[in-house]
Amino acid sequence: MATIQQLGAELYRLGLLGDLEERLRLAGFAPLAGVDEAGRGCLAGPVVAAAVIPDPQRPLPGVDDSKALAPEVRARLAARIRATAVAWSVAAASPATIDRINILAATRKVMREAVAALRTRPALVLVDAVPLPGLGAPCLPLVRGDCISYAVACASILAKEERDRQMVEMDGSYPHYGFARHKGYAAEEHRRALARYGPCPQHRLTFGSVVPRLEDGRR
Repeated sequence: MATIQQLGAELYRLGLLGDLEERLRLAGFAPLAGVDEAGRGCLAGPVVAAAVIPDPQRPLPGVDDSKALAPEVRARLAARIRATAVAWSVAAASPATIDRINILAATRKVMREAVAALRTRPALVLVDAVPLPGLGAPCLPLVRGDCISYAVACASILAKEERDRQMVEMDGSYPHYGFARHKGYAAEEHRRALARYGPCPQHRLTFGSVVPRLEDGRR
């Protein structure tokens, strides 16, 4: 159980994390959504985006950049975010889509789809790093947004949880690659499996680490 000192420190941290959003709400930008993605740098599996409009009256202790959280903590927070948010949604692009339009375009595509699927229209969208025109609402890209924005941190948790769920499910169909363990990232285990078995239908064939290409025009 957390001590009074630990609880006080966490509430202070949450206050700092939500300070930008509170200032924006006071300036008239409410409701406010955060958007983030998971899986952009992976060799296999989808890229997933989440959009979240958190309830500013119900901040959740522990919310942080998803990469800083243990899996069991992240799963528990994801359930709380889904239960308390004003609105939330997720969207995904398949490896085939990523290969067809490139990873940056696919990332922007799923971010837009996640925002469009929110049942409440946001007055402002905070996005982790990626400029995102054409949302129908003002967009503010934030470098390391998942570390400085509560709403973006909430989105990072939902995106990571959804993508991890899909990768664990995918592991049942393609057990040779270890997707349930490394989630499609370029882990040594994954690289060894690629070298031995070659890519499967869930790999991104336009990524050089999946299908190496000769450089300098050599054949």
